[in-house]
Amino acid sequence: MVKIVQDFIFNFKKNQPLATQIVQAIEQLGGQAVVVGGAIRDLLLNRNKNIKDWLVQDLDIEVYGVTAQQLEQILRQFGPVRLVGKSFGVYLVDGLNIDWSLPRTDLSGRKPMVMIDPELNFQEAFRRRDLTINAMGINLKTGELIDPFGGQVDLKAGVLRYVDRKLFAEDPLRFYRVMQFIGRFEFWPDADLDELCSQMSLLQVSKERIESEFEKLFLNSKSPSLALVWLQKIGRLKEILPEVHATIGTLQSSDWHPEGDVFEHTKQALDLSARQFYNSDQDKLLIMWSALCHDLGKVTHTKLVDGQYKSHGHAAGGVPLARKLLNRITSNKNLIDGACRLVAQHMEPLVFMKGHASLAAYKRLAVRLAPQTISQLVKLTLVDRQGRVVGGQLPNQIDFGVDLQLSDFIEQAKLAGVYDGPERSVLFGRDFLDLDLAGPELGRLVKQAYQIQIETGITDPQQLKQLVVAHKPFKNK
Repeated sequence: MVKIVQDFIFNFKKNQPLATQIVQAIEQLGGQAVVVGGAIRDLLLNRNKNIKDWLVQDLDIEVYGVTAQQLEQILRQFGPVRLVGKSFGVYLVDGLNIDWSLPRTDLSGRKPMVMIDPELNFQEAFRRRDLTINAMGINLKTGELIDPFGGQVDLKAGVLRYVDRKLFAEDPLRFYRVMQFIGRFEFWPDADLDELCSQMSLLQVSKERIESEFEKLFLNSKSPSLALVWLQKIGRLKEILPEVHATIGTLQSSDWHPEGDVFEHTKQALDLSARQFYNSDQDKLLIMWSALCHDLGKVTHTKLVDGQYKSHGHAAGGVPLARKLLNRITSNKNLIDGACRLVAQHMEPLVFMKGHASLAAYKRLAVRLAPQTISQLVKLTLVDRQGRVVGGQLPNQIDFGVDLQLSDFIEQAKLAGVYDGPERSVLFGRDFLDLDLAGPELGRLVKQAYQIQIETGITDPQQLKQLVVAHKPFKNK
């Protein structure tokens, strides 16, 4: 542990020259600079093996022994300074990914009265932090690892404990932080924290803050389902995600789902979706929310037929449930609409392969999904079909080759040219201006042109225009 701290300080001085000068100026006034918070937790967890790369990320430095005025004067010597509310004592220097703050105590509540006290001792200053694993710091002057509440021991044990029960309970956002830490670090709360979280009020947490914690859970976890398990364990899953809670005990055919009920399957699909590669965080969030919601409709659409559990229509039936769940968590309309499209269509790959769908059908599917894509639908379908493990470990990656039916589906979608998006229109409004049509009529004609293009496969503009103008009938194939 001593070597980790020494390496950190050495690399800090080497790779943060401007910040090092600021620290030296603070020390010349008799102050001390302490790196605090999640950075120390992650360092001790060895989450970032390359300290040099890690040091260019955001850091929090708490400054002791100087006044707010003195700290501000020091910082202004090194660049323009922005204040994140003077009452909170947090300063930003342009060009540095570092928050400089002063030790403070919070009196109570989500919008607490803040008392800045430069002479506060480390233990009292760290008391306001949520969990022991976040209540550690490295003193850049002395090289000391400050750990007044046993955070190192809890890190090694994989235990989440509150620092101060009263202060923890006064900030309901901390409940959701515990939830996402469970998924991110695969740590478990001790009995006291479980008991507190089972009863504390959550009414004051805004939708935006709740969404932010779910995003951290989804983007940083290998097994986000552990958070669902915890919510159910302490009796709060029904309150926070009632649609997911309703899947507990909803049975499935063992031929298709040997892993158990819909809740078990949902957890596995969610975890598999968390482990895949994505082009962006937004893409990952879309698939993960879709995975969480994809089988919600089974709760209302599952029936026992001839000794087998059937869920006909559950994809469409799950859309209003998914929308209701997502509307409580996020205001991102694109995310909500996109996830609902994927939920509604998630059974289509199997339907297409059973029915030997035409290329035109693939093109229509791409239109129904847009702006989502068949490639995204395939990813959801794969985590759905492979999240069915009995008594073993889920794989880290979905296997595109193990599912021959879906491989054929992918091949056909690519053959139709719509795997990554709908077929482009070859005719637009400008192509029909010579017909002197009113706006609505022109719009309907352009739409009809695109439908004919999809159904017939005609992509020559002149040939397609002749067919559209002639109003020749066509049939869906």
